[in-house]
Amino acid sequence: MASRKAAAGEFIASDVRNRLRSMILGAELKPGQRLVEDDLCERLGVGRTPVREALLLLQGEGFLSRERGWVVETIDRSQVRVIFESRAAIEASTARLAARHAEQGELDTLSRLIDAMEPGETLTRSELNSLNTQFHKQIVVASKNALLGQFHERTQFHYWMLRVPILFSEVEVRETNLQHRRIFDALVARDEDEADRAARYHVESTMAIVEPAIDL
Repeated sequence: MASRKAAAGEFIASDVRNRLRSMILGAELKPGQRLVEDDLCERLGVGRTPVREALLLLQGEGFLSRERGWVVETIDRSQVRVIFESRAAIEASTARLAARHAEQGELDTLSRLIDAMEPGETLTRSELNSLNTQFHKQIVVASKNALLGQFHERTQFHYWMLRVPILFSEVEVRETNLQHRRIFDALVARDEDEADRAARYHVESTMAIVEPAIDL
């Protein structure tokens, strides 16, 4: 009985962690924001123990720090290039593996996401970011490599927080989606080398836009 209760508690804490992580990645909880345990309990409808355990897990993953209470981690602007270099390596590796392992249903999902991100569509910035995140996550899923998926998730927070202050022009949005199509075409062709190149070029092109716009 005790082991069942422990397992149930771990499940709840894991669920709370996932919900809080989604709120951080979606900028619902912003960098530098202080988190109060009682407020989170009320907001999520759970007890203090799973919330506390979830916060500790998120601290270990680099999403939170503890400074007289819990705080959503802020971004060190001096690490811009390090973050993008890490992201480029991960995106290239997952794209290479996805070219080898992607199933037809996964390719169909990627195609739909690309169509939904066309500049002609009426999308808010938040909606566009969400679709873009889904696109890259789908490639990770298609890579069939859980460990790379964990690395991808760990860089996601830093990567997206860097992009929050940057407004991409319509021309840049259109070019970004052309890059998505280049990656997708390589996956369909099962061309691992091209998938690797296209994914790396995509991240490096984004870095070329973001890096000059951030006051280091």
